[in-house]
Amino acid sequence: MNGPYKPGTPCWIDLFVPDQQAALDFYCDLFGWQGEVGPAEQGGYSVCTLKGRPVAGIMKAMNPDGSVPDPMPPTAWTTYLATDGIDATLKAVSDARGRILVGPMDVMDLGRMAVVADPTGAVFGLWEARAFDGAGIVNEHGALIWNELSTADVPAAAAFYSAVLPVTTANSTMPGTEGYTEFKVGDRAVGGMLGLDKLPPGTPPNWLPYFQVDDVDSIQAAATRAGGNVLAPAFDMPVGRMAVLTDPQGGPFAVITAQAPEDPA
Repeated sequence: MNGPYKPGTPCWIDLFVPDQQAALDFYCDLFGWQGEVGPAEQGGYSVCTLKGRPVAGIMKAMNPDGSVPDPMPPTAWTTYLATDGIDATLKAVSDARGRILVGPMDVMDLGRMAVVADPTGAVFGLWEARAFDGAGIVNEHGALIWNELSTADVPAAAAFYSAVLPVTTANSTMPGTEGYTEFKVGDRAVGGMLGLDKLPPGTPPNWLPYFQVDDVDSIQAAATRAGGNVLAPAFDMPVGRMAVLTDPQGGPFAVITAQAPEDPA
């Protein structure tokens, strides 16, 4: 990834967890990341790196005043979509019946962020880059390769995202992916969307990150040895072999050995 992400493109992910150090240990061991608890002036936020470049963030879940949330929110990765004007995007979110949950706020000189929910209930972030563009490495072992929205109302979600960001949606034309929707920025597919009817009952609307790995089966085995769980055991699909896992604190993520990786930038 070189330079800023085009608006509408997934550009960063982070994880808020009850036990930050345990999450750092798990993901660093699993994917070969480097990361440690960040400085106090950054709220302890950890910017994990791969080959010296930023790949994901991890932070201890806490309230804005630094207190421990009660109840503790579910552990989940947040996908951030790039915007070149966060205030205008947030107005569009409100106009399109989304909800603003956090922000907007400045993150030092790095950029401006907010966390919102679409009208179907899926939570995602917005990032307006300044000194920090987002993920500095993608589509390699241990790095982000894809972001996928699961929603109870695909047409409503498609209309929302197209209203708030310069993205379009289209049915996937790849054999074996009938019923799968792609998010596009220009002519490039940058993410996907599917209905909750294709997932286990009770799955909430969510954005799921996919990490590229060299061997899905070995990563699945390593994750379970480290206390993670398997939501969907390794299986073959038209674009490669994948599995859906959780970390030991319950955060879901997918791993894939993609046959033809797409650059999300």
